[in-house]
Amino acid sequence: MNPIKHVAIIMDGNGRWGILNKGSRNIGHKEGLKVVEQIIEETINYKIEYLTLYAFSTENWKRPQKEISFLFNLLEIFLLNKLDELIKNGIKLKIIGDKKKFDKKLQNIIGNAEKKTLQNTKLQINLALNYGSKDEIVYSVNKLNKSSIKVTEKNIDNNLYTSGIPDPDILIRTGNTQRLSNFLLWQIAYTEIFFEKKLWPDFQKSDYIKILKKFKSLKRNFGAI
Repeated sequence: MNPIKHVAIIMDGNGRWGILNKGSRNIGHKEGLKVVEQIIEETINYKIEYLTLYAFSTENWKRPQKEISFLFNLLEIFLLNKLDELIKNGIKLKIIGDKKKFDKKLQNIIGNAEKKTLQNTKLQINLALNYGSKDEIVYSVNKLNKSSIKVTEKNIDNNLYTSGIPDPDILIRTGNTQRLSNFLLWQIAYTEIFFEKKLWPDFQKSDYIKILKKFKSLKRNFGAI
């Protein structure tokens, strides 16, 4: 039975679901947030220590400004309204990605949520915001060069946004798309990947549990026989 310490998810399909069901991409994003809460609950039930969610990529700035503003407003409301619940449930929040591009208000809200949940240990949620894996690797190498530290696999790993976090055991991508979209490319060298046809708002606890159970039965060789 394979232990599960870390699950990463590309939550794809919110906008498409919104157009198909409600005629609005933004409504799809709101519905997707409800699924996030259910998945967090089940992750805690399974005693998984880390959950990484791909919320906004470095490429997502190409989207219409109205949609971007809606997404960040949704994030602000979630962090403000759910902070006490995160603390109560022992959840630590960590943002991975370049936060400097966000406005000061959002940076302050994020910083406050990270600070107030810092000591929580039941589950760490890594929220990937303005995140791109290629940028992350360049960021790590640049840190090493500036400090005159030798570029090695271990040193790169120690200077990524995910430093100190075990690599994902499982990567789930919903939305019937089979690509990685610049997400955790360094970290998923031996991650088991599950592509789901369902759009994210249609993804259910039962789908999540099915993947967790399937993973536990896999034979993992990590290059051996």
